[in-house]
Amino acid sequence: MAILWIILAVGFLVIELSTVALISLWFVAGALAALIAALLDAAIWLQVLIFALVSLLMLLALRPFLRKFVEPHKVPTNVDALLGKEAVVTEVIDNLAGSGTVRLEGKTWTARAANNTRIPAGMVVEVQSVEGVKLMVTPAFVRSE
Repeated sequence: MAILWIILAVGFLVIELSTVALISLWFVAGALAALIAALLDAAIWLQVLIFALVSLLMLLALRPFLRKFVEPHKVPTNVDALLGKEAVVTEVIDNLAGSGTVRLEGKTWTARAANNTRIPAGMVVEVQSVEGVKLMVTPAFVRSE
């Protein structure tokens, strides 16, 4: 039975090395624990139980901790920081005419209406998305405080 646990451990290790998703690392540990039990002449049912318990314990104990290292932390870019911000229309936004600019944080941006409406100069708008170098905006609603 020891040869079976060696084959399983190597197989799970090959699967784990071919991915970075922490799929079978737990089973490698379980197979190694079962291999030790087999070398100590434990009954087959005990080897299988040890395999299952060690695999489950490794999964529950280590997966949340190791996910922090495997999954990259998404860092928002400067463009992401513009979403939801308010800007002032400096040139009429007219999608049909292909015109429109806004002033946002001291910079002038080309803008288009996200809902295809004409937005007059001087109006406050909210950035909905960024497409290339254009801000897609909608009129901002006046908030009462």
